[in-house]
Amino acid sequence: MRLLNKLNGRRIAAVLIKEFRQIFRDRVTLAMIVGMPIMQLILFGYAINLNLRHLPTAIVDEAGTSGSRQLLMDMLATQIINPVVYAESPQQLIDMLRRGEISVGVVVPQDFERRLDANQEVAQVLVDGSDTVLQSAASQLAQMPIVQGARAAVVDNNLQSSIPLPSARIDVVSFYNPQRVSAINIVPGLIGIILTMTMVMFTSVAIVRERERGNMELLITTPISAAELMIGKLLPYGLIGLVQTSLILVLGLLLFNVPIRGSAVDVYLATILLILANLSMGILISTRAQSQFQSMQMTFFVFLPSVLLSGFMFPFDGMPKAAQWLAEILPLTHFLRLIRGIMLRGAGLLEMWPDMLALLGFILLMMTLAILRFRKRLD
Repeated sequence: MRLLNKLNGRRIAAVLIKEFRQIFRDRVTLAMIVGMPIMQLILFGYAINLNLRHLPTAIVDEAGTSGSRQLLMDMLATQIINPVVYAESPQQLIDMLRRGEISVGVVVPQDFERRLDANQEVAQVLVDGSDTVLQSAASQLAQMPIVQGARAAVVDNNLQSSIPLPSARIDVVSFYNPQRVSAINIVPGLIGIILTMTMVMFTSVAIVRERERGNMELLITTPISAAELMIGKLLPYGLIGLVQTSLILVLGLLLFNVPIRGSAVDVYLATILLILANLSMGILISTRAQSQFQSMQMTFFVFLPSVLLSGFMFPFDGMPKAAQWLAEILPLTHFLRLIRGIMLRGAGLLEMWPDMLALLGFILLMMTLAILRFRKRLD
């Protein structure tokens, strides 16, 4: 009670007004207050969709009959698959699946009509099983009703009944993760998530901290150039990122049996590309942030869309086109395609050159903008 009696409403109101004025003057904090609810509402309500449709698909129709074409039309009518290419052979389809160019492949054999009459397997659906959600979506094709062959009639005690033979079916074959072990898909993605969070935050905070202490201005007065200073600041964090990657790979193998089907060299080359992309983004953030708290706020603005839109938590193919275009700007999106392709499908880094070039372009753009803003701020 004594404490309550000593409280002064006018002084409390003065502090309250002062805090509100400070919040409204800090545009980054104000953007967090207004922008974060809007961003999360749009991302969770609009961009994230677990009901996958229009999966990029390659088709091999070795039969080429009216019946096989009708089957393919029925499969397309489900809207689960979207044919992006017609392959010439099943092997070409498998190679495209390994490179990540498609998510699903459909093969109709030459003896389609015979299989249909005999109520056997009439088609195979090959799916990239490294993503368990894709497996579940593609497995719906196996539930399609197919025109059945002859039925056997059995007459017993003057009563006629029809006993259906086993019906024609579509088989779904899962590659790379047939057991649907979620850790096999998650662990490679965790490399990108951890590097995105730590590299961007560490770099932006470290440089802002140097500026707050006055050390950066002292370095600028030396003959060292802005580019040399940035490279010297970034190299230690790049090495830290490689150590983190090695730790995740070892623990993933020991604890979850996550395979590395491709080249370990390609794994580290792809990781270096992501590290450079994140470090250059962190430097650019540091040229805009006024304090360490602001740099962490701005890092969160980058980190949240990266986690939700990159394909780590939710399937990329389930997002609307606008969200997919936004995701293509994020380096984590391209890294996840690279690391999962190398580790889970055994693809080579050069085979996935579009995503590699996208990361290189992002690094070049971010570093150029960071160097320009760095010189402008600290001349």
